[in-house]
Amino acid sequence: MQAHHHHESDNLSPPGALLVALEARAPWEYGAALAAWPLLRNAARGDEHAVLVFPGLAAPDFSTRPLRNFLAARGFEAHGWDMGFNFGPREGVLEACVERLHELRVETGRKVSLIGWSLGGIYAREIAKLYPDDVRTVITLGTPFGGDPRATNAWRLYEVASGHKLDDPELLAQVKAAPAVPTTSIFSRTDGVVTWQCSYEKPGKRTENIEIIASHLGLGLHPAAWYAVADRLAQPEGRWQPFHRVGWRQWVYLDPARPA
Repeated sequence: MQAHHHHESDNLSPPGALLVALEARAPWEYGAALAAWPLLRNAARGDEHAVLVFPGLAAPDFSTRPLRNFLAARGFEAHGWDMGFNFGPREGVLEACVERLHELRVETGRKVSLIGWSLGGIYAREIAKLYPDDVRTVITLGTPFGGDPRATNAWRLYEVASGHKLDDPELLAQVKAAPAVPTTSIFSRTDGVVTWQCSYEKPGKRTENIEIIASHLGLGLHPAAWYAVADRLAQPEGRWQPFHRVGWRQWVYLDPARPA
């Protein structure tokens, strides 16, 4: 049995100054996505099912618009969360997200896929745990669901914005558990906001990791992330298979299980 001790997420510290400085590359990553557009035209095509996209901490729907535009062009019905800036799970926020999920479920008559960037991924995972029968798949981008929440460079901002303290061990254990639906964590070891081990999901029958080289702020703008998201969403419902790294993919998508 393969040991995953190198991914243990206890006693981690936040990303260092160099990785924080490298977050400035996010606009170039979006530029790369635009330049890669002809390549991205080979990305998997969707079956028009609804996809609900949650933004990261202190970010609005505007931040996920490039990803949603790409998904719409690939044949998915992509929706923003329609709740302004994401200042954490303040009163009524998760209830409104659940309402949005159920609206889309009723409108389309089909299960809805959930995508969350950073903190938005926590919403996607938690909602899928509550309503697994309404969710087709969950994809997170740089979401810190494991380990010490203070192993990120955003925890102070989170506590201030949301009014929540990050010191409830029961809640943290709950957040760490994977949903009962196919779940993909897309992460980067060069993330300057979230220590990557906090985004590492224990691989299982319905859980997987996809590693790309990106900044935290660029994860949702990165061509490799977009391609992988389309690939995951395009799978026939009920016939989920893990992402493969055969052929050219092995050069773009690193082996997430390799030692730290």
